[in-house]
Amino acid sequence: MAIATQKWTRREELLTELARDVSHAPERIASPESDPALAKLRQLGTQLWLDTGNLDEAKKIWRREMSALTTNNTLANQVVQTGMMDDVIQNAARRIREVEPGLSEDDLVMDIVFVVNSHIALRLVTAFDALVSVELHPGIAYDMEKTLRYAQRYYAVNPDRFIVKIPLTPEGYCAVAQARADGIPINYTLGFSARQNYLATLFSRPNYVNVFLGRLNQVVSENKLGDGKFVGEKATLASQAVVTELRQAHPDIPTQQIAASMRNADQMMALAGVDVFTIPPKAVEEFYAQHHRPEEITSRLQEQYEVTLGNETDKGWVEVLWTIDDQFKKLAQELARRGALNLTGNDLRQADKDFGTRLFADLTPEDREAIRAKGKIPETARWRDRVSLDTLMTEAALLSFATDQKAFDDRIRQLIASA
Repeated sequence: MAIATQKWTRREELLTELARDVSHAPERIASPESDPALAKLRQLGTQLWLDTGNLDEAKKIWRREMSALTTNNTLANQVVQTGMMDDVIQNAARRIREVEPGLSEDDLVMDIVFVVNSHIALRLVTAFDALVSVELHPGIAYDMEKTLRYAQRYYAVNPDRFIVKIPLTPEGYCAVAQARADGIPINYTLGFSARQNYLATLFSRPNYVNVFLGRLNQVVSENKLGDGKFVGEKATLASQAVVTELRQAHPDIPTQQIAASMRNADQMMALAGVDVFTIPPKAVEEFYAQHHRPEEITSRLQEQYEVTLGNETDKGWVEVLWTIDDQFKKLAQELARRGALNLTGNDLRQADKDFGTRLFADLTPEDREAIRAKGKIPETARWRDRVSLDTLMTEAALLSFATDQKAFDDRIRQLIASA
């Protein structure tokens, strides 16, 4: 179903209007400075995205070579907690209730989150004349229909500059395929392994896939599975290689690899040549302070980083991050043959069981609460016999966003009670 043929309800038309109505829009940065070291990265084929939704923070470090910014639930919550969106929230609540008085509070909160996220993103678009990757509410990560609908709403607000993030879940794989059929630019987020991105690229054909590399180094070191050095870098380069291979073999695949969750400037140097970096301000500032000469920066796409792991059990569990075995390739090829637009998340779960590839996990609400309680970096010993490391990291990432989203939602609930 194409975007152009979607029937929008009055509420959805209002949401688009509210989302676009950004008051006190910032002035555009007319002539940003250039940085020779960043220019060299661009020459090597790396797009540079700034990982922040904070406008003032971004202004200090924005350079001509940067082309996009990315926000998420954590970053958006930081903006909302300052109070700068309170008037937007209360006005949206009044207007939406006028159009649909019987709307549940949960749905109202979800709609207002969409409006606020759109405002944050549009302010960045205006200030930097850039693309902005926007995040969905984590509460719909396992709901294919709602995921697609909110992706369509973001696309309606700004089809030229918004790239919609959809989290890597079984329903997400299918929703991404549907959204791409509608022409919506998609950043398939919260990926941690080459095999996750192999399936995503072949099956869903998103514009971007991710490896959140900094967290991989941290989970290995904190759980004493190894020293943690170069784990994320190795997974990123392995994923880059398979994404490039698929892109070259299939002209209709646009997918590019993002090196995400960078922790320092050394990782920027270690991954030069990867399609895209999403770089937190701290790492950018560190990179500037190191005053790299352009000639020092070379492509690392062929680098074979050595990873030190513990015993053979640890090694086998961690190597799933950069290894794609023949059985997994058969799974991906079979799902692609069956057609992404014909399948559901449960179809993917069943195929994973049939092929024995352990991509997805059967987790109870209690399991998820235990993972959420540990934050972004899970305690691996409890899960290693039940959950693959890449899946565990995706679950932990999604649940950590849910924690920040709850704070975001709670502020909205407090404000709309008096709206």
